[in-house]
Amino acid sequence: MDKQSNNTLDQSLNALEEWKNSFGEWEQDSTLVVPSQKVEKVFDRLAQRLQCNFPFHHPIYAGQMLKPPHPLTWAAYAMAMSINPNNHALDGGPPSSEMEKEAVAMLADFFGYGDSHLGHLTASGTIANLEALWVARESHPDKKIAYSENSHYTHERMCSVLRVEGVKVPVMQTGLFDLDSINPKEIGTIVVTLGTTGLGEVEPLDQILPWAKKHGVRIHIDAAYGGFFRALKNSQLIDGASWNLMQEADSIVVDPHKHGLQPYGCGCVLFKDPAVGKFYKHDSPYTYFTSEDLHFGEISLECSRAGAAAVAFWATLQMFPLKENEGFGPILTKCRNAALKMYGLVESSSKLRAYKKPELDILGYFPCNVVSTSEISAKSKEVFKKGMKDKTFYLSLYRIPSSIFKIRHPNFEIDSENVTILRSVFMKPEHHRFVNELFNRIQSAC
Repeated sequence: MDKQSNNTLDQSLNALEEWKNSFGEWEQDSTLVVPSQKVEKVFDRLAQRLQCNFPFHHPIYAGQMLKPPHPLTWAAYAMAMSINPNNHALDGGPPSSEMEKEAVAMLADFFGYGDSHLGHLTASGTIANLEALWVARESHPDKKIAYSENSHYTHERMCSVLRVEGVKVPVMQTGLFDLDSINPKEIGTIVVTLGTTGLGEVEPLDQILPWAKKHGVRIHIDAAYGGFFRALKNSQLIDGASWNLMQEADSIVVDPHKHGLQPYGCGCVLFKDPAVGKFYKHDSPYTYFTSEDLHFGEISLECSRAGAAAVAFWATLQMFPLKENEGFGPILTKCRNAALKMYGLVESSSKLRAYKKPELDILGYFPCNVVSTSEISAKSKEVFKKGMKDKTFYLSLYRIPSSIFKIRHPNFEIDSENVTILRSVFMKPEHHRFVNELFNRIQSAC
């Protein structure tokens, strides 16, 4: 944590301590006191063990979708966690519940839903998608849920949990859905992913929307990873066709703990029609008494939820607005430009080749001084391991069916069922300045 965040957190915690003491003097029970010598020993060991993590905070880490929370966000989270509010019922955390309502309303407005919406934060994108698919099942109990073959595995898994039949829609080489392969009369909801977790691909909402409206099919957008890129929808950096239509969807999921600068776990599910709240209706003999206002537990499948997550996200949105030229826009611009910059460097290299041009900030690429798919896989794994061993760079790997790989790169011999390539996620704005150095390190390892 930087000096500014430390000072801010110290001042805020002191103010909260004064508030706590305003209710009268009290002292911690002796059973909760730990000897200082033991505390120091445990925390010394803890610090050592945590150093076994990969350096998620540093731009040499361009592996998985792991982005450090902003230091001020962490400070806001820690400040709220010292009270430990629970945003299930309003009596569990009145201020943090109000902040959640405000933060969710800002997200709903950002995605074009405006005042007419229903939504809340969740522990993760998985839980958010579970709720969205649960509402999809309740809305059309006798129909299937469709999702593309590139969608996150959670959709297939959650269909199994919900005992709903899921249908995988083939994706054509153009990126369009093969909608002729499914029977629209059998489909109740179709999932469109704006920012796949594999390569950050933006699925064609502009193609699917007219088809869905024609056949009365609901649309759920999984924007867990890519959602915040809507801030750039009117820029020249991304194709705004799908991003400009998000408000037409029936539900949207986004993960603030990905590009939203939040610590884990902070997901969010939004519904365009507040009437879906009827599916959540239930009662409790010991909650919901302190206020006639809507309690989050009444519109959520989760019960206890960290109020600190809502506080931290609310504070972040006060400091970083959801705008193109202020707040999140400039941050995402640097992430997007980092991926484009790396793409240009790779394409001009004699040792590396890009799998395809990135649509957001994720790039797939592979060593090209080989002749077959098995050799690409072996070399990619070698480079991947070498970077971690030398602590010079941290990447991830991505597996593609060789038959699909062959379509884009026909000059390589197919001698394996799948091909494994290198993958980089440029989630940190610091990547923009570090890309040249990162590229040189990777190329030297090839």
